[in-house]
Amino acid sequence: MTSEEICDILKGEFGEAVTDSVMDARRPYVVIDAARWEEVARFLRDDPRMAFNMLQCLSAIDLLEDNKLGAVYDFFCIPQDGTDDVLTLRHHFAVRVVTDRDDPHLPTVSHLWPAADWHEREAFDMMGIVFDGHPNLERILCPDDWEGYPLRKDYEFPLEYHGIPGTTEHELTNPRH
Repeated sequence: MTSEEICDILKGEFGEAVTDSVMDARRPYVVIDAARWEEVARFLRDDPRMAFNMLQCLSAIDLLEDNKLGAVYDFFCIPQDGTDDVLTLRHHFAVRVVTDRDDPHLPTVSHLWPAADWHEREAFDMMGIVFDGHPNLERILCPDDWEGYPLRKDYEFPLEYHGIPGTTEHELTNPRH
């Protein structure tokens, strides 16, 4: 199935919940309204035309200019019925879900794709996106008392942490961008 066909099916099923589509990118994607994301995600997994049974990756993105944060979900449909080689992808697609930067909330999809569990925790830890309904949304890379979200474009690195001086990759003692 082509990316255009996937996009057309999503637009037909969910109408205005598909707020944008980019088919000429290296990895074509649609943008889904955050309020409808869980419903669309379940459709992507359960509809036999879609059958996206593998979440390969969830990447958090900082859309600073728009005052938004987003999550990009990369999906694969891997044959499960024994009729195809299991190493052959039937189709793949990406979905972007955007939320407000000042109060970033998205529904979890960890109950639909178990791989989302750790990916959502990383996006929470590094970018501050809260995944509502996540069973264990805690920091995964930074210490529990770390302040801020290190992968945001406007993040100011601390000059020290528990007495340890902060530096950048250039050994500067004033780590500002």
